Amino acid sequence: MAALGVTAYLWWPAGEVEAGLFRPDDAQTVRLGESLYRDHCAACHGADLEGETLDWQIRDEDGYLPGPPHDGTGHTWHHPDQLLFDITKYGVAEAANLPDYATRMPAFEDVLDDDEIIAILSFIKSHWPEHIRQYQDDINRRFEERSQGAQ
Repeated sequence: MAALGVTAYLWWPAGEVEAGLFRPDDAQTVRLGESLYRDHCAACHGADLEGETLDWQIRDEDGYLPGPPHDGTGHTWHHPDQLLFDITKYGVAEAANLPDYATRMPAFEDVLDDDEIIAILSFIKSHWPEHIRQYQDDINRRFEERSQGAQ
């Protein structure tokens, strides 16, 4: 699924639509996600979601961005669940329709199943401060409203 820029979502009014794929309040899902995160994500995104380096927005000498933080200091929460899922499953280039995007992050389509990806992203979201979770939930609502309007 080609993703749209998050900026477009921010202009859509929030509604009362149930939104989001992730289950950050489901203890079993979060436990599974934590284990999978440790195995597949922590090496680049940090054991405590802190990211690879403090300068995660600056490309390295090879032209790659370091693994960004997934805590409240990063940008993960600026995106709807569906885009985060697609980036994890298919890779940034395909999910964001950026065929020449240089990244070291692999696609996990052949490594993790959909429920495992959702568990990892649920674990990540479970660590965001409440105001960030609410903000990201609003992004999900806007995304879903826009997606339903396009049908």
